[in-house]
Amino acid sequence: MSSPVALEIAVQDAVGARVAFDAGADRVELCQALSSTGGLTPSAATIEAVLQAAHTGARVAVLVRPRPGGFVYDADEIALVAADIREAVRRGAGGVVVGALTPAGRVDESAMRRWVDAAGGVDVVFHRAIDVISEPASIMDALAGLGVRRVLTSGGAARSIDGVGVIEDIARGSRGRVEVMTGGGVRRQDIPRLVRAGADAVHLSARASSSDSAAAGPGGGLTGFDVTDAAIVASARAALDRAMVDVPG
Repeated sequence: MSSPVALEIAVQDAVGARVAFDAGADRVELCQALSSTGGLTPSAATIEAVLQAAHTGARVAVLVRPRPGGFVYDADEIALVAADIREAVRRGAGGVVVGALTPAGRVDESAMRRWVDAAGGVDVVFHRAIDVISEPASIMDALAGLGVRRVLTSGGAARSIDGVGVIEDIARGSRGRVEVMTGGGVRRQDIPRLVRAGADAVHLSARASSSDSAAAGPGGGLTGFDVTDAAIVASARAALDRAMVDVPG
């Protein structure tokens, strides 16, 4: 392994970012509504607050996803994502996390070119839209040609440890041109196997439920909310550090 494997934590606010960094995260992916939708575009003010917590934009990737559901977008949605990308970059984000597919289940290269252009040179990450594709390793040439620098994948499984064979195929297909980040139900004990599969980074949400018990009422949704758990982050950090010692250089 020529370089350390990064630990990325999905967070939803500045408090979560500070917890993640203090517990050993290398970077964060910022989103909102993670548990209920899989993640949506955060507000501009939230981006600003997390960038301040990170002290450098290089440690922050912002998810830009306009709605829940599938990854086939119309012209209005593609334009909205491009505008949100430009805003995140203008504020100093070091990366954006996006993904678009055609109705036939391939990479929407037209949308991706527009978004890579909007990113203006910061890291572009192709998210778990890749896990919808029947042969995800087959798109690595297209992603590399588009200028995508990183891909987030579970290998098409609910948990990345169960998709580890596909992750190995994706890593081989990348041939070092696109970083492969594993995410999806990652547990501490999974990390050594994911590193051996060729992961350049490990991604997890490290979520716990808040202790808030205030009534939300009929219009406020479920009681409580997600918080970033320092113990989960620290455990993942320790597991990753141990795994790196055991992987041949």
